[in-house]
Amino acid sequence: MPVEQAIATLLSNVKSITEHEDCSVNLACGRILAEPVFAAINVPMNDNSAMDGYAVSIDDLHEQHTFKQIGTSFAGHPFTGQLQAGQCVRIMTGGVLPKGANAVVMQENTQTNGNDITLLKTPHTGENVRYAGEDIAAGQTIFAQGHKLTAVDIGVLCSIGITQVSVLRKLKVALFSTGDELKQPDTPLSAGDIYDSNRPTLHLLLEKMGIDVIDLGVIEDDKAQLYEAVETCDQQADALITSGGVSVGEADFTKEILEQVGKIGFWKLAMKPGKPFAFGQLPNSQFFGLPGNPVSALVTFYQLVVPTLQKMAGMTITPRTRLPAIAREPLRKRPGRSDFQRGVYSVSDTGQIEVRTTGQQGSGILSSIANGNCFILLEQERGNVKTGELVVIEPYDHLLS
Repeated sequence: MPVEQAIATLLSNVKSITEHEDCSVNLACGRILAEPVFAAINVPMNDNSAMDGYAVSIDDLHEQHTFKQIGTSFAGHPFTGQLQAGQCVRIMTGGVLPKGANAVVMQENTQTNGNDITLLKTPHTGENVRYAGEDIAAGQTIFAQGHKLTAVDIGVLCSIGITQVSVLRKLKVALFSTGDELKQPDTPLSAGDIYDSNRPTLHLLLEKMGIDVIDLGVIEDDKAQLYEAVETCDQQADALITSGGVSVGEADFTKEILEQVGKIGFWKLAMKPGKPFAFGQLPNSQFFGLPGNPVSALVTFYQLVVPTLQKMAGMTITPRTRLPAIAREPLRKRPGRSDFQRGVYSVSDTGQIEVRTTGQQGSGILSSIANGNCFILLEQERGNVKTGELVVIEPYDHLLS
């Protein structure tokens, strides 16, 4: 199955959660809005000064360039009167523009003699004025439903006086690795053993996505244990992610068990790395079976599972950035599968984006991702790439960078 078709199938087979809760804005960073947010006030509330200087009416300028200062307007302490012809008000940055004024002259462009203020430069209407609602207008939609709140967004919410927002509950994802050969980092290795790197990596990436993780550790290649683990995860989580056990080996039981418990669609994707990948429905949750090789597991998670989980979490999915780049070395590629090679891109002195691979591209070389900053996307039917040819790159987003 082509990668694009696989992603479309995944997205069409999952639904977004709808359960929501009220959340203090101080705790809402990273949460997903369950409903749009509207502004009840203008930001700024009043016309105000962008500079320290003097508030004047330019309507008086054809008659005079010297004004009488009659008061001050500081931030939080506005001038309450109204300017008359020939008058001005000393104003500080953020101070409310007095009635009758329509411009602010920078203090550097004035000459003072007591309360007499002479303008050395003629201002224009609106000069150095920040208008009410210039940032946010009352009634404006600030953030749409499905928006994931950032730290800056929290500042915007605070600027319009919002203290609570309605957010979707966090998605719950269960996770385990399979394989008798997998050991924890604090355990000595025997012949044929390896340390489990998939689960710690996936766990941290899920947490970075704002997802609650249920980590069951490593499950041995035992049907009874696997069956129990799958049933436990299905009762506790919205989705289950496993790594390993979805290929065609004699000890790969995950697919067999999932066909008993739920409904599994087993895919052999036209994708490198990551040909073996399984997706299906359990009675109460979704299932994603990743390959066991660490690069294959991470690439399939990043390219296929992440957008699917984003939809399940109720998030608005934004396509990743893709850019044209010049290959600065030959790239080996056989037609038949979309290839996600790991690369390092840079910008030349002439502004051209260039890319090289991170070296060996085997599905077991996890450092090929750690040492890169992008994926080099080579189309399914494309063959070898020569130096100087144009390719498409996908810079790592916040999850991998």
